Amino acid sequence: MALLKIARMGNPILLGRAVEVADPTVPAMRRLVADMAETLADAGGIGLAAPQVHQPLRLFLWRDGETLRVLFNPRIEPIGDDLASAWEGCLSIPGLRGLVERPARVRWSGLDEEGQTVSGEAEGMSARVLQHENDHLEGLFYLSRMRDLSQLGFVEELARAMEKSA
Repeated sequence: MALLKIARMGNPILLGRAVEVADPTVPAMRRLVADMAETLADAGGIGLAAPQVHQPLRLFLWRDGETLRVLFNPRIEPIGDDLASAWEGCLSIPGLRGLVERPARVRWSGLDEEGQTVSGEAEGMSARVLQHENDHLEGLFYLSRMRDLSQLGFVEELARAMEKSA
């Protein structure tokens, strides 16, 4: 396994639509998943999309509680009309956080690392992470989902502001 370099905002790899993976079970995909898992753990994140490690593929990993999940060729769709706002960050935009409104519940499907069809529903943080990582596969950042850019800031500044208001 190896640590992969995380692409940062401004890198063109993050702006294009990723391509579908024909066979998640080939050795190159297994190696990529293992390297992405190690990179995600090292970075202390909860989700990582293949374009973030310079691979324009429809693949991401995310932490679902204590479980690390893998999803190839994902499909994400909202369940209902309820929206939820929460602070998001991104390994490709280190040090910044923004308040983002997203569907509160989603239905997801795709292929696992064994090439088997998997599906489920998610809410809360898991729903948010699924949508955030899927956005990377479409060449989008959470910044494009923000309604109010005054709700964007550096982690340290936001923490200081919260301390003062408490």
